[in-house]
Amino acid sequence: MIEVENVVYDYPSQRALHGVSFRIAKGAVLALVGPNGAGKTTLMRCVAALDTQTEGVIRVDGHNTLDHPRAVHAALGYLPDFFGLYDELTVRRSLLYAARSRGVGADRAEAAALTAAQRVELDDRMEQRAGELSRGLRQRLAIAQTIVHEPRVLLLDEPASGLDPEARRTLSEMIGKLAAQSGMTIVVSSHILSELEDYCSEMLMIKDGQVAGGGVLSAGSQAQAGPETLVDLILSAPRADLAEVLQRSGAAVVRADANGARVSVKGGAEAETALLARLVTAGVPLRAFSPVKRTLEQAYLEEVRKPATPVLGAAA
Repeated sequence: MIEVENVVYDYPSQRALHGVSFRIAKGAVLALVGPNGAGKTTLMRCVAALDTQTEGVIRVDGHNTLDHPRAVHAALGYLPDFFGLYDELTVRRSLLYAARSRGVGADRAEAAALTAAQRVELDDRMEQRAGELSRGLRQRLAIAQTIVHEPRVLLLDEPASGLDPEARRTLSEMIGKLAAQSGMTIVVSSHILSELEDYCSEMLMIKDGQVAGGGVLSAGSQAQAGPETLVDLILSAPRADLAEVLQRSGAAVVRADANGARVSVKGGAEAETALLARLVTAGVPLRAFSPVKRTLEQAYLEEVRKPATPVLGAAA
């Protein structure tokens, strides 16, 4: 659905993106993460065909952003970090205006406005003016305006910025429902990684204008990245010699006591299965044997704390 190939973006005084490449499949919900100044917003604006990359190719729903920017605009909805609303317009009028300006016909605009309002749970406030809405409800209205033309791709740049914890939770639930119900490909840039984990299926890290961490990572399989897997064991009954049994079984013990342990296993799923079989044969009373999954935040922090790769210029 989104293809980015060797994209470079130069500002007059510095380079913001350094040969960025990745692909996002249809229906994915991607967390775009990275430090401030890493190039996330620049990348989003290039994908949205609002800024023109210096080098490289970007395709959205099969459309080249340089050759067919209007087709990209029709297929995509983009909500920037800082957005504006017409405070004197009601929710209904705001959505009707957004629908018509995005090419929705007059005969379909009313239905499109109502559908968008229902998706963000604003259909009970259709006659309320935008200026009377709370910060969280204004954010919902802005998202509704962004999806009123039924885009196939949705880009949200820091959508939870400035929201209180309850409003952020509501926003997370809403984005999760949008993904499940509409089948849209969604890219969300945010620093609130614990909430991204609730609904994102993939993660892409940008650091110093480059893709970090090996590319797009599956949020459900981050524990499997790398040559070793950490596995947690919990016993149903204490066993004082657990560490010794684990070592004899070929496991590298990270920590252990009489009630459980964490071990490092090389060789992937087959090695884990073999270790489990050896422990059962040895009479270890296992209640749980589970690979440890890294959270998005753990994966992100591990990557950004690595030494920076030298590049020409600084990221913007």
